[in-house]
Amino acid sequence: MCTVEMQIAQRAKNYPKEALTNLHEFIDEGMLTESFYMMNEKSAPGVDKQTWKQYEEQGKQRIPELISSFKNGSYRAPFVRRVYIPKEGGKAGDKRPLGLPTIEDKLLATAVNRILTPVYEQIFYRSSYGFRPGKSQHQALEEIYQQVSINGMRYIIDADMKNYFGSIDHQKLREFLDLRIKDGVIRRMIDKWLKAGILNEGQVEYPKEGTPQGSTISPILSNVYLHYVLDEWFTEQIRPLLKGKSFLVRFADDYVMGFTNEEDAKRVMKVLPQRLSKYGLTLHPEKTRLIDLDIKTKKGGHEKTTFDFLGFTHYIGKSLKGRRILKRKTSSKKMRLALIRMNKWLKENKDSLKIVELIAKLNQKLGGHYSYYGITFNIRGLYVYYEQVKKLLRKWLGRRGGKNKWTWERVDKLITEWIPLSKPRIYHSHLKAKP
Repeated sequence: MCTVEMQIAQRAKNYPKEALTNLHEFIDEGMLTESFYMMNEKSAPGVDKQTWKQYEEQGKQRIPELISSFKNGSYRAPFVRRVYIPKEGGKAGDKRPLGLPTIEDKLLATAVNRILTPVYEQIFYRSSYGFRPGKSQHQALEEIYQQVSINGMRYIIDADMKNYFGSIDHQKLREFLDLRIKDGVIRRMIDKWLKAGILNEGQVEYPKEGTPQGSTISPILSNVYLHYVLDEWFTEQIRPLLKGKSFLVRFADDYVMGFTNEEDAKRVMKVLPQRLSKYGLTLHPEKTRLIDLDIKTKKGGHEKTTFDFLGFTHYIGKSLKGRRILKRKTSSKKMRLALIRMNKWLKENKDSLKIVELIAKLNQKLGGHYSYYGITFNIRGLYVYYEQVKKLLRKWLGRRGGKNKWTWERVDKLITEWIPLSKPRIYHSHLKAKP
């Protein structure tokens, strides 16, 4: 944590029940310059078409001007450019929207995010894992494993919200921010981002709800909202009323709740939609369910009830000592998407790269897959992916120029002797999850 963040964190600790003011004073030329170099150099330009590199060349002049306009209130949040990109795994022609702020706007949002983060890190619950420093998906997965395997959680609410990031009520969000942030400069800037127009195919739209599209301020605003709507409500109001043990694990807008008592689970399942509705949020009726992990769902008991979370399918199995534990495997949806991406990449690069370069880059991609999905109990899922990638590699090598025939024997020699293809390995033991 940098000095600025440490000072803000200390102030937040000293005044835990008060709304903080004068936080904008921490945003100066040095902080903005530092924040600029935290940004992705390859960030797509916004409506002004200015790139990160171009802004860097003008930084000495632009940053002081930006600070001045931010603090005196003259800064106007520019339109957010909306583009549409192909939807992974969707039907041909399916696209999803993506918001692209300008580089300068993203810079200012990055700085404000650095101000807000140490304030809210003092109050966020440990059950919240998304978009937080020192937190990771694997820690969230480990928490669920411990709760189910060690604490005996049996009943799971697998919840799915409709369009969460586009449904946040602006007035309710302002009321939540009032509890900890009353710096006029920062609050005025957040309001400008909430109201910023979206340039969509030549037409400007002004959103009435939701977080700023594509902005680096959006993750913390969305976390603040669900902290009060869900985390605090469940922890402070609901849990004390329950008969048995319970837990909540949330990563951004994805979350699961677990219970040892069936009646508790049914009661929460009943009131949860009412709670969310009060704040403009809606559960997806077809994707939200209460499941009993210990009920066998197929004749003969070969398959048990499962739920998907953070790319894994979770199910009850037995340890080597015969104990009931939660196991995980790559979800079929994520496996399919990963193979679609790999097939597309091999198709696009089969002719432009030499074989040694192709496999070197392929190994990097395999390493990225293993580093996420390489979790205890999922070694089989990794090998399924590995074998499918081998088939795709043979397929596209066979379509390279020339008359070379890529038999399985030749492919095996290539990836085991000549240029070894990275084999699966477990990166995340259930004994300890690291960020």
